Amino acid sequence: MSGVIGILGGMGPAATVDLYLKILKATPAETDQDHLRVIIDVNPKVPDRTRAILVGDVDPVPLMLETARNLERAGADFLLIPCNTAHYFYERIQQGISIPVVHMIREAAKTATEQFPTLSKVGLLATTGTVTTGLYQKAFSAYGVTVITPDPWMQEHLVMEAVYGKEGIKAGISDQRPVGKLRDAARSLVDEGAQLIVAGCTEVSLVRQKVEIAVPWLDPPEVLARVAVERALESYQRRQE
Repeated sequence: MSGVIGILGGMGPAATVDLYLKILKATPAETDQDHLRVIIDVNPKVPDRTRAILVGDVDPVPLMLETARNLERAGADFLLIPCNTAHYFYERIQQGISIPVVHMIREAAKTATEQFPTLSKVGLLATTGTVTTGLYQKAFSAYGVTVITPDPWMQEHLVMEAVYGKEGIKAGISDQRPVGKLRDAARSLVDEGAQLIVAGCTEVSLVRQKVEIAVPWLDPPEVLARVAVERALESYQRRQE
């Protein structure tokens, strides 16, 4: 049997579904039986990660760990977390379980620099929580790449409104209202020299294909899905040897 993928889901629910669909698309399968075993635990009651980081709200780690341990007990060989901001708590989650957790943000930076060897500046569209943590800044700096973000007004009134607003993506809206806000923010980063735009929030990933910009997008959940499939298939090959 190939390596069993565990998805620590619910942050948010739509992003969890999107990751699973990306895993299906990344799997070289001709029949149902060719697909990988994936165990998903969706716990939307995990407290908001951005609020925990910015204002010291309820710590999300206890529920994240509970979900991670459920997946480990269920037989997952490694875990995926389809939430960018949750990676701020990565070390605490990894220390609390005995199976590996794939670090989506580090994998995304690695993939971007492999695909675009001359990359020097990327634009980041992410929640204020993710921006504040410096997760992407640190990951890309390891490859000598600078990360730029929207100015404070755009971050609050375009990016955060597109994600969290009453007419935002977390509210189930994916039409021109949030898309237009993200487009304006992305284009401002391109004007500042960004050669690539990172969809650094899984809600941004959900609508990125509707956001027309003059440079490529990097979709971290898509990278995560590809890495997960490769890891699971490599596990299968090792067991066959």
